[in-house]
Amino acid sequence: MKRHALRLLAVLALAVLCLQLWFAGRIALMNVLAPQSTSFQRSEALRLLKDKQQVAWAQAWVDDERLPRTLKRAVIASEDDGFAAHGGVDWEALQGAWKKNEKAQARVEARGRGVAKVIGGSTITQQLAKNLFLSSERTLLRKGQELALTLMLETLLSKQRILEIYLNSVEWGEGLFGAQAAARHYFRTDVSRLGAFEAARLAVMLPAPKRFERQPGSPYVMGRAALIMGRMNSAQLP
Repeated sequence: MKRHALRLLAVLALAVLCLQLWFAGRIALMNVLAPQSTSFQRSEALRLLKDKQQVAWAQAWVDDERLPRTLKRAVIASEDDGFAAHGGVDWEALQGAWKKNEKAQARVEARGRGVAKVIGGSTITQQLAKNLFLSSERTLLRKGQELALTLMLETLLSKQRILEIYLNSVEWGEGLFGAQAAARHYFRTDVSRLGAFEAARLAVMLPAPKRFERQPGSPYVMGRAALIMGRMNSAQLP
């Protein structure tokens, strides 16, 4: 019985190792090949097909040299101001988010109603790892896999390539993916021609694109974009 259990554990360990090697191989190929789609995009396509019986989709890859520095700075300033320096995980940001979530949950429990708003502390690399390969479920196992994928991305790809893939695959609205599609949809222009304020407005939308796409010119988006513009010059590019 004990020997059978040890064999089972060995098989499971080998399966996990093979899966990690498969992930590593996929990521290594991204140095020369852009990903055709992400796990999140595929799940969104299935959801749209199921809910609306059609898939309205917009995405167009743009190489790094055509992605404006203003957009890169705006996204880094808004989403992950330590992107160029950290190794994939910003532990201080995670700790800060944890404390804020605990306080929010305590306020909800004190009122006896409502739902606490969850604040994330994920870096750009963590977001890319999740979008590329994982589901949206929140489990310790999935979080552990996300961490492993994050470290693989940081090890096997340059920061420039990570940011390039992120900006070309991240969601900017329902069925709207990548900076080029977002620039054309919201501003009727090529992404390379985005001004600083336009770039800041797109960056502000990233945490909740489906919500902000209904009112991309709302007072909140405009006000937050102005704040991001003030931080853009100090955002460090990789």
